[in-house]
Amino acid sequence: MLKLLSLILIFTIAAPLMALATPDSATLEARRKALNSLLAEQWEYTMQSNPEFATILGDKRFNDRLSDFSQAQIDRDLATAKKFLIKFEAIDTTGFPEQEALNKTLMVRNLREQLDNAKFKEWEMPINQMSGAQIDLPQLVSQLPFDTVKDYDDYIARLKQIPRVLDENVIQMKKGMADGLMPPKLLLEKVAVQGQEIGSMVPEKSPFAQPLDKFPKTFSDADQKRLRQGVLDAIRTSVNPAYMKFTAFVRDDYAPKGRTQPGIWSLPDGNARYAAAVKRSTTTNMTPEEIHQLGLKQVADIETQMMVIAKKLGYNDLKSLNAAIEKDPKLHGQSREQILDEYRGYTAQMWKKLPTLFGRMPKAQLEVMPIEEFNEKTAATHYNQATPDGSRPGHVMVNTGDWTKRLLITDESTAYHEGVPGHHMQISIAQELPTLPPFRQQAGYTAYVEGWALYSERLGKEVGFYQNPYSDYGRLQDEMLRAIRLVVDTGFHYKHWTRQQVVDFFHEHSNTDEPTVQSETDRYIAWPAQALAYKVGQLTILKLRAEAQKDLGNKFDIRAFHDEVLGAGALPMEVLQARIHQWINTEKGTTAAGKGSPTNSKAK
Repeated sequence: MLKLLSLILIFTIAAPLMALATPDSATLEARRKALNSLLAEQWEYTMQSNPEFATILGDKRFNDRLSDFSQAQIDRDLATAKKFLIKFEAIDTTGFPEQEALNKTLMVRNLREQLDNAKFKEWEMPINQMSGAQIDLPQLVSQLPFDTVKDYDDYIARLKQIPRVLDENVIQMKKGMADGLMPPKLLLEKVAVQGQEIGSMVPEKSPFAQPLDKFPKTFSDADQKRLRQGVLDAIRTSVNPAYMKFTAFVRDDYAPKGRTQPGIWSLPDGNARYAAAVKRSTTTNMTPEEIHQLGLKQVADIETQMMVIAKKLGYNDLKSLNAAIEKDPKLHGQSREQILDEYRGYTAQMWKKLPTLFGRMPKAQLEVMPIEEFNEKTAATHYNQATPDGSRPGHVMVNTGDWTKRLLITDESTAYHEGVPGHHMQISIAQELPTLPPFRQQAGYTAYVEGWALYSERLGKEVGFYQNPYSDYGRLQDEMLRAIRLVVDTGFHYKHWTRQQVVDFFHEHSNTDEPTVQSETDRYIAWPAQALAYKVGQLTILKLRAEAQKDLGNKFDIRAFHDEVLGAGALPMEVLQARIHQWINTEKGTTAAGKGSPTNSKAK
């Protein structure tokens, strides 16, 4: 739910709005005002229908609510989406400033995609081990505000709604069973374990009890006592029984009927489902076969780069080096805190280098935190965004579980990916762009967001980091992971690979530690095509940078390039390419004008 909210919020729809003037009769300013009003109405609906995401963004108006997963709400959203699309399409953007015209283009694109994909009824498969109400609800706690007494009262109200949310999801899951829309059995068994672990905790140890660890100093003793009792009673009487009921259904009725094949091809209209997922994730027209072949080439290219480091370290092949790394206790975690300290150190050193790479800097702060222990078995290290107003910093959530088996060699590249100059840099800057409407400030096109983060890992190399050759090797291991994803995701969902084939390919081409191999493999089963976005996005940005360097020569400015890439929020790949090509032409025109050319495209 919550991890996907930022990816799907731009697909939400607004309530019926007042009729718009026809393009022929409207003046330019009236048409611009009409579009902005429509965007504002859409955003208000988004906040109302996604109250958890509103909270994450610092909008507290709906802090006592949880989302509605009922069929009535789903049908209402789709019906209104059709009306909403008509209203956006009716606005003539002739003469609009470029970014305002793009606002309409992107919104229409998102609405059409939402309506086109409704035929797949993805809401009838609402859970897996990576996401869904059972895991997203406790993860939400770390992103909620607990500054006032009302914040706690709102939280208690939300806890009491958890039975409704889980019941609404079960209703959808039962419809999926009837329609043959089932996640794989092996993933649903993990969901049952998640639900059992959370629902069986004593209230004081529940992840939902985290806000009780530390009350604000301004709270009276009476308020603290009342709120503590209210939270614990809600966990005891609402949350835990609801989780146990949900778990029993998943374990006894749902998981046994889960599909046996890992690939999405085994679902009704499976090939069409995967094609749509590929297009949505990559924002390109690449076919699964093209992506598979690209992945094989990338794997080979990265292995060549890795061999250079292996030979410097005295090894004649990668398998020998990988075996040595696996046996070296110094390259494994020593404690949970040591892993967190590594991330903090890498983040601090990169922060000092940002002015050499960027003109525009993020205002939001960043903290490194451990992933909740209840989620360690399935969650990867990830980023939770800051509030736009800066009231809550961004969080790099690090998986410190099973630390003795976790290799440290990829910590540096992952710190740059999740923090700066990766997700925190990109998302914070987008939120802070004053001229963009909120739906673009919070846009989450996966190829752009994850492509930028993967691109950012290389920036550490460019500013002189990865001094430890094992960390540099780990950087390539991380890049190899994303290349492998192109192969194994299409392997699962296009070429009908088995789970063991994917595990074997991982071991053949990487030194990824065993916990990560297992969780990554299950992740690709759970989220078809999502993992394709990283490499596709990164390679697009690298290609655009190479074009700019070639065309601009010694006039190329890396800071200006990065500011242009980040300066309009997340974009589909084809829109980003058009934006950068226009910037290159403008810079060339400016250069020519400086040499006496009568043309100055920047002034136009």
